[in-house]
Amino acid sequence: MDCDLHALLRSLRVWDPALTALPPFDPATAPAAPLPLFAEWFAAAVSAGQTEPHTMSLATSDASGLPDVRIVMLHGADADGWSFASHDGSRKGRQLAARPYAALGFYWPVLGRQVRVRGPVSAAPSEESQGDLHARSTGALAAALTGHQSEVLPSLDELARASRSAWERAAADPAAPVPSWTLYRLRPREVEFFQGDERRRHVRLRYRREDTGGQQASWTRELLWP
Repeated sequence: MDCDLHALLRSLRVWDPALTALPPFDPATAPAAPLPLFAEWFAAAVSAGQTEPHTMSLATSDASGLPDVRIVMLHGADADGWSFASHDGSRKGRQLAARPYAALGFYWPVLGRQVRVRGPVSAAPSEESQGDLHARSTGALAAALTGHQSEVLPSLDELARASRSAWERAAADPAAPVPSWTLYRLRPREVEFFQGDERRRHVRLRYRREDTGGQQASWTRELLWP
């Protein structure tokens, strides 16, 4: 069955009132640092029933500067940065080794909100990375034990065999080490909060980190045109 993609795109609506509530956002009430506002918006997305609010786009670039993007899961956000994990030999792992800088993008359409984060990325120590992995589900450990992420796969049968063996090991040894598993932290230099508006007067508030040399980060807040 043929699909008229352009006609389908024109038929779609953004922020259907039946599905989306666009809350007001007064940037004058925003906190001095972005992390408390992110936590507030994340909790609001969860309360509003947003599907998988902890998933995010992760943008990296390779050694030649060519961009790449994929969806990953947020593992945490605190004073040390926004964290995610992967194998160090995966495509994203190799790209971060070559260019340790990345951008994150969250989209919560149920509230018409986006959050964008940019900054340098560093790898956590091995023991912390392993602790992150072993705090997750058996399925997450099995997937990590399967390994070979981003490598060419000869066949789905080979994947099935490797996955079956990994699940058996994960169930038998919940503390099985996966040396390549790495917890990455993005230390934000910019964080932008976007609140959609039905009249297209979207509110955009950007935080920029000021390097003062002290332990406590200093942030500049500024509004952006939609």
